[in-house]
Amino acid sequence: MLGLDLKTYCNSEYNVLKKVIVCEPKYMTIREAINETQKHYLDENIQINIAMLQHNKFVEQLKLNGVDVIMLPPLNKYHEQVFTRDIGFVLGETVFVADMANEARVGEEDALKNYLEGNMISYFNLIGDEIEGGDVIIDGKTVYIGLSERTNQNAINHLQRLLTDYEVVTIDFREKYLHLDCVFNIVSENEALYYPQALNEDTIKFLESRYDLIQVSKEEQFSLGTNVFSIGNKKVFSLPENRNVNAALRSRGFNVIEVEFSEIIKSGGSFRCCTMPLLRKG
Repeated sequence: MLGLDLKTYCNSEYNVLKKVIVCEPKYMTIREAINETQKHYLDENIQINIAMLQHNKFVEQLKLNGVDVIMLPPLNKYHEQVFTRDIGFVLGETVFVADMANEARVGEEDALKNYLEGNMISYFNLIGDEIEGGDVIIDGKTVYIGLSERTNQNAINHLQRLLTDYEVVTIDFREKYLHLDCVFNIVSENEALYYPQALNEDTIKFLESRYDLIQVSKEEQFSLGTNVFSIGNKKVFSLPENRNVNAALRSRGFNVIEVEFSEIIKSGGSFRCCTMPLLRKG
C-alpha cells in the first residue's frame, strides 16, 4: 500500500493518480518531422492557441478529479516539451530520468531534474542508454518495455539489471510507430488496448494470456486510440473521435472523459504522452 510520506510511487498504469507532471504546449510546432504523424501534418502544422486551450482543458479536468498537477516551465528551444511522458518514468519509488534519443529533444529532461532537485526528490539518471518513457509500461511487478527507434536494447538490459525484483518484458514492434504506448496500453488489471498490426503473432498470444485485449482499428490508431490516460477507478481520458475505443471501454464499465486534443495529436502524442505520473495510490 502507498505510504503517506512517499513523494514518488507508481506500480501500475491505472491506480488512482495523485500527482503528475505536464508542460503546456506554448512553443509547440513541427519544424522537422521526427515521426510518421508529424510527416502527415507538416504542411498544416500546429495552431498553438488551440493547442494551449485544449491542454488547459485537460489540466482543468485533471484537477477537478483531485490530481495535483505540476507544470514544468516551457522553453522556446524545445518544441516537443508537451510530451512529458518521455523524459522520465517512476517504477516503484524510483524516478528514472531518461536519456532522449532524438537530438531535437535532448535537454528536455533537464527541466525534470531541476524540479526533482528543487523538491529534494532523488532520481536515477540513465545516462548513455537511449530510452524514453513512452516505451515503458508498468503493471505490478512486470515492466513492459518497447524496443523502438527511441529505446535501445542496452537500455532495456540496464534496467533489467537494476530491477532485480521485476519481470522485464521486451516488446519489439514495428519501427514506424513511435512508442510502445502508441500500440499497446494497459487500462486495468485485466484489460489492455492494442493495435494488432504493429505486433507479431507471438507477442499478441503472450499478451492475450495476461489481458482481455481491446483491439484498436487502423483509423483510431492513427488518432492515437491506444494512448488513453487512466487516473484510477476506471476513469480514462480519451479523444472524442475515437468512438469505437470509447464504446468498448464504456461497455466494460469505464468512465471515459472525452477532451478535445486534436492539435496536440498532430505531433504524434496524446493524453498518456502528455503526462508523467509521479505518484499513484498503490
